[in-house]
Amino acid sequence: MDRFRMIFQYFQSNSESVMNGICGLLALASVKMYTSFDFSCPCLPLYNMAYGLGIMFIPPIILFLCGLILNRQSLVMLEEWRRPPGCRKKDLAVIRYMCSSIMQRAMVAPVVWIIVTLLDGKCLICAFSGSVDPKKFVGFANVSIVQGQQLLAKVPCKDDELMRNNTSRKAVSRYLRCWSQALGWSILLILIIAAFLARWLRPCFNQATLLQARHWSNYIDIEQKIFEETCCEHSRLFAHKCILHFFESMQQEIKLHSFSLPREREGAEGEEDLLRGITDQDQVNKLLKTWYYEKPPLDVS
Repeated sequence: MDRFRMIFQYFQSNSESVMNGICGLLALASVKMYTSFDFSCPCLPLYNMAYGLGIMFIPPIILFLCGLILNRQSLVMLEEWRRPPGCRKKDLAVIRYMCSSIMQRAMVAPVVWIIVTLLDGKCLICAFSGSVDPKKFVGFANVSIVQGQQLLAKVPCKDDELMRNNTSRKAVSRYLRCWSQALGWSILLILIIAAFLARWLRPCFNQATLLQARHWSNYIDIEQKIFEETCCEHSRLFAHKCILHFFESMQQEIKLHSFSLPREREGAEGEEDLLRGITDQDQVNKLLKTWYYEKPPLDVS
C-alpha cells in the first residue's frame, strides 16, 4: 500500500515532465476511446444534433476535468488565490502563470478528441444532416419538407432500407464530411500557428517577470508539500506521545490485570524536540489557523 501511495504522490508532483507525460497519456487515451467507441446515430430529426454534438463535446469536458484533477497545481493555485493575505501578499502574476500552465496541459486531451472527431466526420454528419438544404441534392429536391427532414435524418444510417443504395445519401455524407475535415484541419493549423508564435515570440517579452512567476509558482507548490509532510510527522509523534501517556496513566489497571507494560523509551527526548512544544489540541489548532490566516513573509534573513 505504501508503494502505491508513493507512486501516486510521485505522479501528483509538480514535475513538468511528469505532467507532460500525463497529458500525453490522456491524449492517447482520448484517441483510443474514440476509435473503440461504437458510434450509432439515432437517425431521428429531433435527436441527431443532440447525439452528435454530445459525442463531440461531452467527452472533452470529462477529459478536461480529469486533467484538472490529476494536476496537483490546480488545487495549489485555488488555495493560493483564496487564502487571506496575512503577512504575505499575493502575487497575481504567479496565480496567472499557474492558471495558464494548468489550462494548457488540461486542454491537450479535449482538443485531440475534437480534432479526431472532426477528421473522422461521423459526429458532424449525424448532427447536421438534417440542416442541409435538400434542394442542393436531386434525391431530396422533389419531396415535401417533412419527408425531406426525415430522409436527411437517415443519412448517417447507411444500413437503412430506404437509404442503402441512395446516391443522394452518399452525396450529403461526402458534403458534410468534407466540411468536417476542413474544420478539423483548420483548427489544427490555427493551434500549430499559435504554438509557433508563442514559442518564438516569448523571448521578445520580459524574461525576468516570467522567471519570477515560474520560480514562485514552484515555491508555493514545494512549500505546500513540505508543510503537509511536516504536519504528518508531527501528527505521528503527537499520536505516539498520546498513546504513551494513556498507557502510563493506566499502569495501576495494567498491573491488576497482570499485563506487562512496555518500557522502551528510546527516542523519547528526540520526539520532545520534534514536537516543538506543541503538546495539546488547542495549540495545534492555533498553529494551523495561524499558518492559514497569517502566512509568514518570504524573508529568512
